[in-house]
Amino acid sequence: MTSSTEIIAGASVSHHHAGVADVEAACAASQRAAVDSLLEEPLVSEAFVLQTCNRAEAYVVADDETTARETLDAQFAAVDDHAVRRLGHEASLRHLMRVACGLESLVLGEDQIIGQVREAYEDARAAGGIGPTLDDAVLKALHVGERARDETAINEGVLSLGSAAVRLADAECDLEGATVLVVGAGEIATLAARAAAVVADRVIVANRTLPHAEHVVTELDVEGSAVGLAAVSAAAAEADLLVTATGSDEYIVDRETLADAGRTFVVDLARPRDVDPGTAAVDGVAVRDLDALEAVTDETRRQRQRAAETVEAMIDEEFERLLEQYKRKRADEVIAAMYEGAERVKKRELRTAVAKLGADGDAVTDHQREVLESMADSLVSQLLSAPTRSLRDAAEKDDWTTINTALELFGPGLKPTPDEMPELPDGPESIPEEMRQQMPDAVLEQLQADEE
Repeated sequence: MTSSTEIIAGASVSHHHAGVADVEAACAASQRAAVDSLLEEPLVSEAFVLQTCNRAEAYVVADDETTARETLDAQFAAVDDHAVRRLGHEASLRHLMRVACGLESLVLGEDQIIGQVREAYEDARAAGGIGPTLDDAVLKALHVGERARDETAINEGVLSLGSAAVRLADAECDLEGATVLVVGAGEIATLAARAAAVVADRVIVANRTLPHAEHVVTELDVEGSAVGLAAVSAAAAEADLLVTATGSDEYIVDRETLADAGRTFVVDLARPRDVDPGTAAVDGVAVRDLDALEAVTDETRRQRQRAAETVEAMIDEEFERLLEQYKRKRADEVIAAMYEGAERVKKRELRTAVAKLGADGDAVTDHQREVLESMADSLVSQLLSAPTRSLRDAAEKDDWTTINTALELFGPGLKPTPDEMPELPDGPESIPEEMRQQMPDAVLEQLQADEE
């Protein structure tokens, strides 16, 4: 659907097809640093990067798909090839919308991702990575993401086990001002930590691999700290809620771990269990497991799946609108080139005609000049009216061969050589009304912007 000068390509490393180590390998020091790196390629004109604890994605606009693909491959060179999902132009546009709507998230319809996309957009814009092509794409993704949440139930109810664990604990023991200890740094544990950060004052994340725990903490908006598994007993003594979600084959928490914990609400999300059933006998300790939570999430999951079908249809609708938007803009570029070139030629020929008419010593009167200009304007308008309609029809029909051929013919072909260059119009106001009516609004706006 696009011309050879507006190719978007994307690459995604996410929880769907990559492990935590792959995602970490794909992430740069920051989103802005990643955008800066992509823009070092001279043929890359725009770049956008989204990095979260579960995904690292990059999108570039380049002169051709090969350049775009090679740039992205270099960016993710440290990642195993099987973990990288490569996206073409239209697949990139649709994927961005799905991400913003929460359809690509660990938890279907999660709210946090749309804020992360918005933050990534601001980072890319600050780095100079957002141009007209990605601006339209990312803003459209944010728009449809907001529509999905406003018009459907995609983000309603409790879906993740991590969120359900925190909500259950909050209902039974009130987590306002509480300290929460989350043991684990995988998908479920990460979601539990995020949910806890909404209601508690402090979140401690414990994990066998400390950098993984530190990564989860950086995603939280409350006071947080990361510790190793050896520090679980000490951390439990400070915690009001303990949530476990590891992949261990052995118990992580037993009676000894909670001997000095005092009043503590424990939720074991692991299978096999992380918490020794005997801990329930410790004074002040209440233990809940998966059986207590799955019923809470089942109905929400069904509700969100129904909403997801509506969101998919919404994305189809907004996707088509975005394609039409790109088509109109591309056609208007060519039409603008036609009118700008024609205006230059018209002014050049008028100056020549006026000079010839005044060659016998009689000055051309203002009335005569007006008649000549009116005739020239009428000729230009009539000559360009049919090509304008044809170009718009070509854009609607995805006839980009015609669009690009017209750009080659009407762009450079109508530009005079430097020694023939006349003065340009003083702005859109100087263009005759008849021509203004023929010209697209986008063309007039561009002329105005150029003038300013």
